[in-house]
Amino acid sequence: MKGLSLAYNKDMQEDKEFVFDAIDTTKGCIVLFQGMLDTITFKKENMRKSAEGGFTNATDAADYLVNHGVPFRDAHGIIGQLVLTCIENGCSLDELPLAEYQKISPVFEEDIYEAIRMETCVSKRNTTGAPGPEAMKKIIEIYETYLKNE
Repeated sequence: MKGLSLAYNKDMQEDKEFVFDAIDTTKGCIVLFQGMLDTITFKKENMRKSAEGGFTNATDAADYLVNHGVPFRDAHGIIGQLVLTCIENGCSLDELPLAEYQKISPVFEEDIYEAIRMETCVSKRNTTGAPGPEAMKKIIEIYETYLKNE
């Protein structure tokens, strides 16, 4: 209070109202979220189609180029051209023929399809919070231990 400027015209009682509103909102969300979790069903095939339909594997395609000696700044541009080609043709990166890849960069070979497969992309992501199997096992173990102790 002592360090507030003279022109600070806010009632210090009113600033806590926002905190209490946020806490009440969060409590309501937790109750709703629990109900959702109790009744949720996952349509894995739809989830897979959605993940494969976008360009979530574009970064992995860029990594493929980098691993084959292409500087990242160039790889980024090449993948951008591929994504535009896919959009024009109404397909995803894994549906694009190898000839189209090679039109844009001769570096691409048949193994690009393995590099951009959804399973390959996910399995490479194993840092904390990532969707890779090893990362997920660790997180599940942490929370199972937490739940047993609580």
